[in-house]
Amino acid sequence: MEWRDHGIILGLRRHGENAVVCEMMTRAHGRHLGIVRNGRSRTMQPILQPGNHVDVLWRARLEEHLGEWKLEPLDLRAATYMHSAVALYGLNHLAGLTRLLPERDPHPAIFESLAVIGENLAEAPLAAPLLIRYELAVLAELGFGLDLSECASTGEQTELIYVSPKSGRAVSRVAGEPWRDRLFRLPAFLAGGISAVPDWQEVEAGFALTAYFLERHVYGPRGLPPPEARGAFIAALRKELAP
Repeated sequence: MEWRDHGIILGLRRHGENAVVCEMMTRAHGRHLGIVRNGRSRTMQPILQPGNHVDVLWRARLEEHLGEWKLEPLDLRAATYMHSAVALYGLNHLAGLTRLLPERDPHPAIFESLAVIGENLAEAPLAAPLLIRYELAVLAELGFGLDLSECASTGEQTELIYVSPKSGRAVSRVAGEPWRDRLFRLPAFLAGGISAVPDWQEVEAGFALTAYFLERHVYGPRGLPPPEARGAFIAALRKELAP
């Protein structure tokens, strides 16, 4: 068995004296693991860092085997994260979110999103909305996507400022006004707003929205606590973005 693909490294663990098991998200083959021989060598250590983008060749005798990676660097962006708490915590949170997806299940849109986030992860104003969108994307890939395109009550596509916690659908200003205390706020950047860099209040509203649906559909049913990396990432963002 053999295939070639692009991958983004998610994490590593030791395997014997010199090898490592490398976990990565690949474009066409999903979240995949494999052994890297001599992965702990000085030559390989700069390449085998979470967040790096690599060209990979995976080989195994049988498809169900762990297999072995041969890889070449494409974008060693991990070095740009070293001095940014937002980037380091964000990277951990991204890896945890991606691990919610079934292993070896292709999710090409998720891979492309990871690639975009990786380019902007050290920039807090850009990383914040990108991570919120990524959480929504993972929910959608798991079958729990939110419908933010039109009002659940009227079908209107304008003035969408709320989200129903029951249906996960957007609600317009007029339709939601009587129940505003029971609805989530929908940030403008998720409702088709033109603001590319939302303010801290919008960021908080976005994370509150995704936290509820992640707990309801993913963490709660699996008996998982809210991930510490998520809380640490949001705290790092707060230091950078909160007024």
